[in-house]
Amino acid sequence: MNSVSSEAKKAERSALPSKLWIAFLIQLAAISLATLLSVFGAWIVLRDVLIQRALMDEAHHYWERYQRDPDASLPDTYNLRAYAAVAENFAAVPARLRALAPGYHMVPDGPTVDLVYVEDGPRWRIRLFLVFKQEQVDALALWFGFVPLAVVLSVIYVMVYLFYRASRRAVSPVIWLAGQVRAWDPKHPDHHALEPENLPPEAAEDVKVLAGALRAFGRRLDDFVDRERNFTRDASHELRTPITVIKVAADVLDTEEQLSTFAQRSVKRIQRSIRDMEALIESFLILAREGDVGLPEEDFVVNDVVGDEVEKAEGLVIGRPVTIRLINDGQFALHAPPRVLAVMLSNLLRNACAYTDAGEITVTVGADSVAVADTGQGMSLEELKRVFEPFYRAQSSQGKGGSGVGLTIVRRLSDRFGWPVEIESELGVGTRVTLRFPNPQPV
Repeated sequence: MNSVSSEAKKAERSALPSKLWIAFLIQLAAISLATLLSVFGAWIVLRDVLIQRALMDEAHHYWERYQRDPDASLPDTYNLRAYAAVAENFAAVPARLRALAPGYHMVPDGPTVDLVYVEDGPRWRIRLFLVFKQEQVDALALWFGFVPLAVVLSVIYVMVYLFYRASRRAVSPVIWLAGQVRAWDPKHPDHHALEPENLPPEAAEDVKVLAGALRAFGRRLDDFVDRERNFTRDASHELRTPITVIKVAADVLDTEEQLSTFAQRSVKRIQRSIRDMEALIESFLILAREGDVGLPEEDFVVNDVVGDEVEKAEGLVIGRPVTIRLINDGQFALHAPPRVLAVMLSNLLRNACAYTDAGEITVTVGADSVAVADTGQGMSLEELKRVFEPFYRAQSSQGKGGSGVGLTIVRRLSDRFGWPVEIESELGVGTRVTLRFPNPQPV
């Protein structure tokens, strides 16, 4: 119980808040990445576009000055340094720049990189070298890009964290409500825990409405469970009592030797109908119980239950050229209510007996399965697709009796207990229904 409560608390702590936190982290990562890419792009533009354009303008300005005054001095500022080679005389040009062709270049200079623009004069044999210090570009990017970026991201981080805290406080009543509902016992939901006085103080109006709806649902569920329990108890008593009286009376009549042939046939029909009604009532009562079928679970040998049902079914084919044969190819046990398996086999055998006018019904017990095969009229592919539908009866089954719920009961019980049911049939050849048991116990 403690492990269950601890797991519930852990799930309560990690469900919605973790999703909110993940969403905020994704937003932070996206915003940070977009901002970094923007600043990096601005740095690239500053270096490769603005600086290059500025150097080209500086060269153009120098040529205008040179045209007016051939002795005009070369540009020499804190960020920019110029060199000129006249008539292919590169003596005044640093060796690392001499081989550069006209255009824009990035030239290493020790630990730094210089941005160099080379241009030939329009009508003079002069090659101009303009050198711009890379560290100046980096400094500009730092002070006008990355520093504001750090400030903006810090503000964003703080705002997102505050918004996360506010969002968590807003959804905390919903988280509390989910924890209360998660801890509910489906058979006995504690809807009193959702009374208005028990709600968290910060619960908003919509949370109160949701809690009220869940509280009403819990009350209805309690009423439903009570009605189910009362119905199955009363039905079990009130239906079985008259059935037992009729059964005893029919058995007494069956012992009378003075009955006419017609009366004897009528008594046999009554007895068969009583057996069918008993099996049907038992099936409905098992299915009517939610969760617990109301029957004790025990370890039992499947072969014994199958043998009992085969023996009971032999009375259904008296007077007809039909034989029932039991083949024990395997032997295994189950831990379950044996009555449930008996009900399933009873329905399968009654179906096989009803639709087999002549031939053989074979019940085979394998290592982990029980199969009921007959040589009856079989079913078409279209009929086979609908065979588990409630009250569905094939055209070929008209006049055979029954209510059309036998296989439906088998399917519902197989789903309830996890015993898969498989059916194969061929029109005019016969039908084979197999029950499989995933967890057989060796005997």
